[in-house]
Amino acid sequence: MKDPHYRREQQKYEHPIASRELIISCMERVGEPVSWKRLVSELHIDNRRDREAFKLRLRAMVRDGQLIVDRRNVYALATRIELFAGFVSAHSDGFGFLICDDTRDDIFLSYRQMRAVFHGDRVMVRIRGRDRRGREDGEIVEVLQRNTSELVGRVYYEQKIPFLESLNRRINHRILIENYDTPPTEGQIVVGAVLDSPTMHGLATVEIIETLGDYLTPGMEVEIALRNHDIPLHFSDDALSEVDVLPINVKVHHKRNRVDLRHLDLVTIDGEEARDFDDAVYCERRLNDSFRLLVAIADVGHYVVPDSALDLAAYERGTSVYFPQYVVPMLPEKLSNGLCSLRPDLDRLALVCDMTISGRGRISGYEFYEAVICSKERLTYTEVGGWIDAGEFPRHQDSLAALLELTALLGERRATRGALDFDTTEVGFAFDQDGRVNSILPLRRNFAHRVIEEAMLCANVCAARLIERSQVPGLYRIHERPESEKIDSLRDFLVGYGIDLGNGESGDYQAAIGALQGEKNGHVLQVALLRSLQQAVYQAENRGHFGLAFNHYTHFTSPIRRYPDLLVHRLIKSLIHGETPIKGVRQIQRSSRNVHYQYDAEAVVQLGVHCSYTERRADNAVYEVLEWIKCDYLSDRSGDDFEGVISSVTKFGFFVELSDVYVEGLVHVSSLLGDYYHFDTKSQCLVGERRGDRFALGDIVTVQLASVDVDERKIDLELLTHTPLHRKNKRSRSVKRGKATDRKRESKRRRRR
Repeated sequence: MKDPHYRREQQKYEHPIASRELIISCMERVGEPVSWKRLVSELHIDNRRDREAFKLRLRAMVRDGQLIVDRRNVYALATRIELFAGFVSAHSDGFGFLICDDTRDDIFLSYRQMRAVFHGDRVMVRIRGRDRRGREDGEIVEVLQRNTSELVGRVYYEQKIPFLESLNRRINHRILIENYDTPPTEGQIVVGAVLDSPTMHGLATVEIIETLGDYLTPGMEVEIALRNHDIPLHFSDDALSEVDVLPINVKVHHKRNRVDLRHLDLVTIDGEEARDFDDAVYCERRLNDSFRLLVAIADVGHYVVPDSALDLAAYERGTSVYFPQYVVPMLPEKLSNGLCSLRPDLDRLALVCDMTISGRGRISGYEFYEAVICSKERLTYTEVGGWIDAGEFPRHQDSLAALLELTALLGERRATRGALDFDTTEVGFAFDQDGRVNSILPLRRNFAHRVIEEAMLCANVCAARLIERSQVPGLYRIHERPESEKIDSLRDFLVGYGIDLGNGESGDYQAAIGALQGEKNGHVLQVALLRSLQQAVYQAENRGHFGLAFNHYTHFTSPIRRYPDLLVHRLIKSLIHGETPIKGVRQIQRSSRNVHYQYDAEAVVQLGVHCSYTERRADNAVYEVLEWIKCDYLSDRSGDDFEGVISSVTKFGFFVELSDVYVEGLVHVSSLLGDYYHFDTKSQCLVGERRGDRFALGDIVTVQLASVDVDERKIDLELLTHTPLHRKNKRSRSVKRGKATDRKRESKRRRRR
């Protein structure tokens, strides 16, 4: 059989082997499970070297769930025998789901099935029927790949035998500790290397490889989150060796063949705590009412070359991870805070997007080129925001004034496009000397944030346009339109507030956001819009960005802390150093550097999946730490009363955002006495069966802090009073409480006496 993908295999391997597509096509033609010998014969694989390579290809296809092999070395297509491959997603209650490789719905895995696997394991499942809820019920046929090598947890004893209680809520197994000389201390937090994975009839076992200490030690929550989410902590010796040979400052010969922009008034504008300055900006007004906007980005790709140890480290991390008081960088500090950081008064290599923007805010032209720059000053958002409020710039007057004027135009353009602009509140934490939180404060954005944001958006749009123009496989940052069902559900919900969602386009969403901003607690009501949106991801196919209302968008501006940006830089640099002329780049004639872009379409697809995964992994780890900090902050305030607003409603209760502390807790439906409550999906309310009382988003409540579970990161509240937002002139109503709540309040009054 002729292999339609022979050329691709020839590019990847010195000795090409049968492609996966050819193997699948061959097996479909045969129409039945095929032995090893027959496969070799059908595909005319004659010599020993090719047969060994073919074995590895088949093994990889079995691992990836495309094939099934039995003990007799007979292979079958998984899709033909109704087997489905995917990753296990465990629930904290013990059951789980198979997240299938294809687009089919998730398959339910019972508690019994989950006994044999950890969250994240790759398995093959067959459907054995449907459960009582009508969900497809799966049975694990084979574990294709174990993906948990280490576990972090607390030591406990049963009948003098040590066990590990995993601090990952998705892992509920009994885990036996083995291979110790000195018995581990009960209650200590440790890291265990997995010796044996769980089976249907056997426990998982671990060996302690690191003792982290006491659970309440400041910073322990970060240590736990990093290990729970498999975020690399340390750089390899090879990566550090590559960094060691790099210079402290830019070498003279590295500045050759670059555009010299050291005379321009480029500045960086970042937060007070920032150390990695990867973008600098400059703007000038032109006589024809247009603007020249320069966005200079650290040329990380000059130092981090493909397939190096540094590149592998950056790929594995995918992104820097920012915790309160702690950062896990994507690149070692010598690069991220040193050679690649655009620090003031130091020559630095940059990749520049040089744009022309019309007086109406349209990008009318752009050019990318390699440059050498020298930032004139490190400014902060607070500093520049103060200058904007005061109406004068003591330094960098011409550039900053032009930037301010351009930002206003781009803002008008943004509104015309219908880009989404949510009114959300980010919070920061004030820590004491012991590392404990003593206050939670809202972080205020000023107009300086918008200045930099709009400049970066312009550069990212230009980079995406260049990728499409070049027809080279590259990564886009895409945000797809919400699913039709979610738009319909949201439309029904907003009708209750007199808001029409229209067709559910970006502009319709932004109009709804604008209408809700006039409502009391409108920021909470916007949560319903946020939850209807899809997650932004990295993909090889350009599908536009719904939230920003752009047809073209990618990430170009943060290669120090995001791997996708570094990949986009490599693509652009390959065009700059290439021989084929292309509009939008300033090419280097007779380039002495071999800047080769090595990623084909298939590789870019996989890179998109990986980068999307590492982004979600980092977000989940940070979220876990923030929830831990918030719970710890409230852990000694049980019995206190708080005012708040209902921020989310579910069938099991509603969540309340506590005013002034910016923390959410749950009022469980079982604590609402005096009536039976049902969840109305259309209005997103809990509705009383007898009295018709409704608990809805935005309603104002007074609650009592009933309990805090730091381990589980759960805050339980009990309702005291309720003022419906959607009923005008309705007096607040006290709510009947249980005896336990009354006892707590009486105890609290006695303490205050």
